Amino acid sequence: MVLSRIFSQSDVSMHSTFASRYVRESLPRYKMPENSIPKEAAFQIINDELMLDGKPRLNLASFVTTWMEPECDKLIMDSINKNYVDMDEYPVTTELQGYRNVMDNCHDNAMVLKEGLEKTGRFKIVSKDIGVPLVAFSLKDKNRGHDEFEIAETLRRFGWIVPAYTMPADAKHITVLRVVIREDFSRTLAERLVLDITKVMHELDALPAKPSSKMSINGEENGKISGSLAGKNGTVVKKTAIETQREITAYWKNFVMAKKSDKNKIC
Repeated sequence: MVLSRIFSQSDVSMHSTFASRYVRESLPRYKMPENSIPKEAAFQIINDELMLDGKPRLNLASFVTTWMEPECDKLIMDSINKNYVDMDEYPVTTELQGYRNVMDNCHDNAMVLKEGLEKTGRFKIVSKDIGVPLVAFSLKDKNRGHDEFEIAETLRRFGWIVPAYTMPADAKHITVLRVVIREDFSRTLAERLVLDITKVMHELDALPAKPSSKMSINGEENGKISGSLAGKNGTVVKKTAIETQREITAYWKNFVMAKKSDKNKIC
């Protein structure tokens, strides 16, 4: 059965992609299209959509390498059709792993970032100096009404992608920001990140603090509606959207973990 038909050379527009009809139609995502489109148009449309993603070089959450020498790119393209998991067929790959100088530079830049954060006097470093080159840190003083999630969100305005998350079970009260130091994270970028974090802290200090309130035990304590917070003066303060989302996520996470625990029990 024919799934698509290829346009003849006379059907293909000789104009640029943006002057063709292909930009007036959405590319199919979940099914094979009836007709094909020129490779140039497909590349341009997909490439433009990928530009909406963040910049990999500023994604400090990823452990994935985001820069290599051009010679490495050529080697990868020459080897892209090899299955390197099969060590019997491709044994040479086991001898081409590990770069000490690169890791030494990553460690040194991690120390620069760590020292810069400590000099601000606002953060506590929770990561160790040995092992994977990364810096995990949390706020020392959370009584100012702002948290690590707000810092991560505000840093996006400067282009930085720094994840903020709570620690696993038995340490859920600890929230950290984590920066992975890769080979393309230079000394200049480390100093720039510290400078931008300092700017973010000054901005947050100028903003009003988030409502300091406690959740009712049963959601309707003293007549307060479920999904609200009890303020200091007895008023009902609505939860923010992100607070509600976090609560729902935590509920379903605990629900799934409980189900898994039940399945693992021995009768």
